[in-house]
Amino acid sequence: MLDPRTAPLIGTDRQLPALPAQRLHGPALRQRFATPRAWQPESVRDPHLPADQRLRHAAVLLPIVLRDLPTVLLTRRSDHLPSHRGQIAFPGGKVDPTDADAVAAALREAEEEVGLAPDLVEVLGLLPDYLTGSAFRITPVVALVRPDYEPRPNPHEVADLFEVPLAFLMDPAHHRRQGLDWEGRRHEWFAMPYLQDGAERYIWGATAGMLRNLYHFLAA
Repeated sequence: MLDPRTAPLIGTDRQLPALPAQRLHGPALRQRFATPRAWQPESVRDPHLPADQRLRHAAVLLPIVLRDLPTVLLTRRSDHLPSHRGQIAFPGGKVDPTDADAVAAALREAEEEVGLAPDLVEVLGLLPDYLTGSAFRITPVVALVRPDYEPRPNPHEVADLFEVPLAFLMDPAHHRRQGLDWEGRRHEWFAMPYLQDGAERYIWGATAGMLRNLYHFLAA
């Protein structure tokens, strides 16, 4: 089975500027989402996804915790889940017929997975949908989270819950490009490994791709 952590490093993007700290706090984030600007997402589709593939709609909450130095709340999926087991992800899941929209689905899933009550969440807006090789169309819902939230991870879905500084994730020097040839195809992806308490949190694939789009959105 492919272990993405062992794939060769293609390079990083140290030539791109890190976002300044003043753009990463609540007031600046609110202002950016309230002010439309032209920008171009970089990563929106798995290149191996067939053009005629039917997609299931999913939504994730991209939760920015309003600490003195803002962080992004992430999970590690349980190892027994049927898809993307053990991978680092945002809270989220399939959009159900009973959900009013992607925002409602993301809020519902975040409460079910990590105990994040909707009244602790301030939704800012949406990023472009991300189409995965596992045939999901994921809508990222960016939101601010009060720092006094009390995490209650669902052990059936979440093996771990942790926070990564937003400044780390919004610095392209930490955005690795990795790739390899596997099963007759070329695979390339973004990865943002983060060392925490002596352990590496390997953020990659769709999660890293959506964070990369957040970088471009905030940099515009």
